[in-house]
Amino acid sequence: MQQPPNHHALPEADQPAWLLDLARLLGPVGLYVPGLNASEHDLQPHEQDWRGRYRGKALALARPASTEEVAAVVHACATHGVSIVPQGGNTGLVGGGIPDGSGQQMVLSLQRMNRVLAVDPANLSMSVQAGCTLAQVQEAAHAHGLLFPLSLAAEGTCTIGGNLATNAGGTQVLRYGTARELCLGLEVVTAKGEVWSGLSALRKNNTGYDLRDLFIGSEGTLGVITAASLKLFPRPASQSAALVACASLDACVALLQVTRRALDAQLTAFEVMARAPVALVERHLPDIAKVAKGLNAPEWTVLLEASLPQAHETDEALQTLLAQAISQGTALNATLSQSKAQHRAMWALREAIPMAEKAEGLMVKHDIGVPTSKVPAFVREAQAALAQAHPGHQLVCFGHLGDGNLHFNVGAPAGQDAKAFVQRHEAGINELVYDVVAKFEGTISAEHGIGQLKRDELAKRQSAVAMALMRSIKQALDPLNTMNPGRVL
Repeated sequence: MQQPPNHHALPEADQPAWLLDLARLLGPVGLYVPGLNASEHDLQPHEQDWRGRYRGKALALARPASTEEVAAVVHACATHGVSIVPQGGNTGLVGGGIPDGSGQQMVLSLQRMNRVLAVDPANLSMSVQAGCTLAQVQEAAHAHGLLFPLSLAAEGTCTIGGNLATNAGGTQVLRYGTARELCLGLEVVTAKGEVWSGLSALRKNNTGYDLRDLFIGSEGTLGVITAASLKLFPRPASQSAALVACASLDACVALLQVTRRALDAQLTAFEVMARAPVALVERHLPDIAKVAKGLNAPEWTVLLEASLPQAHETDEALQTLLAQAISQGTALNATLSQSKAQHRAMWALREAIPMAEKAEGLMVKHDIGVPTSKVPAFVREAQAALAQAHPGHQLVCFGHLGDGNLHFNVGAPAGQDAKAFVQRHEAGINELVYDVVAKFEGTISAEHGIGQLKRDELAKRQSAVAMALMRSIKQALDPLNTMNPGRVL
């Protein structure tokens, strides 16, 4: 964001003295205050979420350029009883980074803190500021012949601080784990405005409670992540993808088992898409959908990826595996990537689904997880219950079968208004789906977090003991409840 133009400003006397002090400390691009040095228009991109579901009004927008400036903002807000909403790339899907409508919350954007601090190839680690985009982190690792494997559709916009604050998952969890498992250490500004420097790059450090894990996944409710030490991996020399047609989800799970046995750790992704989400991409983004035409619109499409340390090994291994799967009836047919461009095109199909959904209209969205072995039974039971309650509903099911995480989204029947359907039936559909999730010992949020969207559902479905422990942690680390209040708890 560039420095705003000179708007008709209110007299400084009309602004709180502490806010003016903070504005002088951070400079004209470090703190935007409506009526002082910015218009309401300057703050709007930070006051609504990507889906357009949540909109709020901020007291001001802080854009610190250093950990010390973050600490100054947090300390000032804590002293004057102003709550803070930390924000990274604002790509969250549960309303966790959007201010409420009071006009009394400070949005704290980390986007200016976007430096790669160090890369240590011998230690397979790097340290970065929290405002680095995920793509920037990937590129910095790539420049040293290494891999940072966290991969999300929003990687060009989402920030590593936000990824860690929500414990992001993505497409490579099967092989490399979630953001939590890719983090070695953190630097955090606490709710009091103090700095905890825990940027260790050690794999082993058994010295008391693991403070790092408290802040990862806490969605800004306990402190502000300002920097992180991350794990790196050798970059694969050979990488191939395949689109595989399957007749059922049971066949997809069987294919996953076969592929795991054959490739073990070399299997880096295993995504699944029902016919409906692929059809949405065909409708709204037809050029992207062309890569799947040879599969003849199967009930289920698998996108799998294998990575090997030696060049040209992957294609032979996958060709043998897929030929056997087809001959044994596990797969109907398959397309193996023949070039980097085709490899990218296959992934573009999978990553285009959220954009196609957005073009289609509002849906009741779920980010559920169940044990992989139970995914087919979960989908059958949930689908049957939905069909009984909402005949003709549109089910858009896709996700990370390799780790049991599905995006199980429900749209209006043909001819019905999408927005009205969601407003009228969202609560009932959520209860139906989450009841089936509970039956199969799953989770209501596998990778998106809780935010505002699932806060009440969390309280209803977590045990009383778990909720009491979480509230105790919140009280201990944020006794004034100034860190992203109303989110998670």
